[in-house]
Amino acid sequence: MNTHTLDQLSAIQRRTVLVLSLGQVLGGIAFGATVSLGALLAADLSGDDALSGLATASVTLGAAAFAIPLARFAARRGRRLSLTAGNLLALAGIAIVITAAALRVFPLLLAGIILIGMGNAGNLQSRFAATDLAAPQHRGRDLSIVVWSTTIGGVAGPLLLTPGEALGHLIGMPPLTGSYLFSLVAQTAALLLYLVALRPDPLLTALRVAGGPATASALGAEIDRPVVARYAIFAVSGSHAVMASVMAMTPIHLSHMAHSAGGGEASSTDVTLLVGFTIALHVAGMYGLSPLFGILADRWGRVQVVLLGQAMLAASLLFAIFAGESAVGVMIALTLLGLGWSAATVAGAALLTESSTVPMRPRRQGISDSLMSLTAAVGAAGAGVVLTSFGYAGLGVVALVIVIAIAALSPLGRIRAAA
Repeated sequence: MNTHTLDQLSAIQRRTVLVLSLGQVLGGIAFGATVSLGALLAADLSGDDALSGLATASVTLGAAAFAIPLARFAARRGRRLSLTAGNLLALAGIAIVITAAALRVFPLLLAGIILIGMGNAGNLQSRFAATDLAAPQHRGRDLSIVVWSTTIGGVAGPLLLTPGEALGHLIGMPPLTGSYLFSLVAQTAALLLYLVALRPDPLLTALRVAGGPATASALGAEIDRPVVARYAIFAVSGSHAVMASVMAMTPIHLSHMAHSAGGGEASSTDVTLLVGFTIALHVAGMYGLSPLFGILADRWGRVQVVLLGQAMLAASLLFAIFAGESAVGVMIALTLLGLGWSAATVAGAALLTESSTVPMRPRRQGISDSLMSLTAAVGAAGAGVVLTSFGYAGLGVVALVIVIAIAALSPLGRIRAAA
């Protein structure tokens, strides 16, 4: 039975966005170390740079495997319990990664990273949770606020690599794992936040009120557009695959550059500083301007902002192709890579939500997250081979093909007024 007025729904939505935003700050801190250190740990434990891409591939495979079950769980039990389940898996994964580094067991490292990826499926779900009760005219804005909140933790996470290493060394942790101490604390805090404060549950509330004519209209729940939804899923997953494959190989590429600049010798501090700063710029691009892209998506239209994202991704790849042998060129490429991903992800997620009725949303959102992670996993795993065989520029050329395909198919994503 519908017991909520539109004003009450608006108040619940404001509280939901605040709680999700705080959770994303903490999640960004926790995930930042995995992104920055995963490839370096994989290369160190395996002894083969070509296998370094398996770290990002493992994260994305974990997210892909858990996205659909987590979405189904959310549809039955709500976002609050589904998000806390993700936090628990991530905590277990972090503990396993630290153990694997201490024992120097490469398969165990990948198992831990897969669990972290399964936990990251919850972080991905947060952006959709921000749209459960959002009014259509503010959907892009509300979603982007939650995405933006990851900036704080996401930028801080890579910048904590060096102090994390120092702290880890003091207490006898394995090399390249000190920053995971910050991840453990942040994930625990996020778990408690969601469990205590995400009430009432936004998805369960949306499902309850969708049957009322006034609230159904307010949630934009009347018309289902499967073709548009499929394009939105393709745009989001393709953009994520481009971002993940290039980002996964950038730490290895920068490590090679640092050693070349040092005549074959470079300290671990030099490498972590260069990698940490570059990834921090990338993460700032991913999240820092997301509110702007959300507002533009509400005002200009979702597809237009998806295309803006493809233009920035293309510019990033051109920098990687033609200026990828300089640190500055890589930094510009990674910043643009993050910006393009942000525009495409915010607009694509809003497009997916508004092209689906409320009951259909969790299922399609789970499919979107699963495909996004799966294609990124394939891209990241293959990126190591491409980097070894054709270099950083060759990786940029391969990724550019996906960008062109997303732009070419954009007419499928345009919503036309019902007759």
